[in-house]
Amino acid sequence: MKPTLLVLAAGLGTRYGGLKQIDAVGPHGQTIIDYSIYDGIRAGFSKMAFVIRHYFEAEFREKVSSKFDRFVETVYAYQELDACLGDFRLPQDRTKPWGTGHAILVCRDLIHEPFAVVNADDHYGVHSLQTIADFLTHAKTTADHAMVGYVLRNTLSQHGGVSRGVCQCDEQMFLRSVVECKKIERTTTGVEYVDGDGKVRVLTGDEIVSMNLWGFQPSIFSHLQRQFERFLRDHGGESKAEMYIPSVVDTVVADGAARVKVLQTHDTWFGVTYRQDRDMATQYIHKLIAAGVYPERLWSQ
Repeated sequence: MKPTLLVLAAGLGTRYGGLKQIDAVGPHGQTIIDYSIYDGIRAGFSKMAFVIRHYFEAEFREKVSSKFDRFVETVYAYQELDACLGDFRLPQDRTKPWGTGHAILVCRDLIHEPFAVVNADDHYGVHSLQTIADFLTHAKTTADHAMVGYVLRNTLSQHGGVSRGVCQCDEQMFLRSVVECKKIERTTTGVEYVDGDGKVRVLTGDEIVSMNLWGFQPSIFSHLQRQFERFLRDHGGESKAEMYIPSVVDTVVADGAARVKVLQTHDTWFGVTYRQDRDMATQYIHKLIAAGVYPERLWSQ
């Protein structure tokens, strides 16, 4: 069974200042999603699933998915605030989405096969997508998941702090733990982040981190559902609390309910966390086109 590629594209783009999912970085209006889907098709994914919001669906379909939906099956899920809440009542002051864990959960009725997860604003490259697709195609049990692990220093923005899931692995590169760290920034002496207590912590830059390139079996949905119910009980009244997928995975691994293979890469990530990142992303795409990695026009070949 060929896997599905799930693209998380429902973010509000607060730090970017707009809907970065539909902002062009290629020479003919291509978005980062265009390149991810192009790479996904080359890597062997047979279906593309998108998590979006209803209010920008028409614009998303027009500017993004209309270009490639004739080449591959596409389906849509909607990360609205009231999705998957069960009996929990949505707080009146809640405006922020519930996080990446919730974004994957809203796809539970659309995806019944192994699937990979990518962010809409991150470029991973065909090699990384091929690696995760190969893992999903040959996984032996329904409890075998994976993630592509990047070297932290290869994933930082020059324009501000970022969030990364910092990983600890065993000798066989199975995940022991993953902790979501926020406000990770380069400094004159190395890399630092701010922990949950507001304290500055130092990192080496050599840490293996998650860039939300995960490979999951459909069994992950039952774990997501249980943890989201617990999250709502404990934090549902907080206006900005989010359930991040690294936290979900960390709990699943700690409970012994599944194992996660870390597929390490030395590729350099690029994305558009901040608006200033767009110029760098555009330059990088042009270099990849010049090197023959991508054609100038993706969907007219």
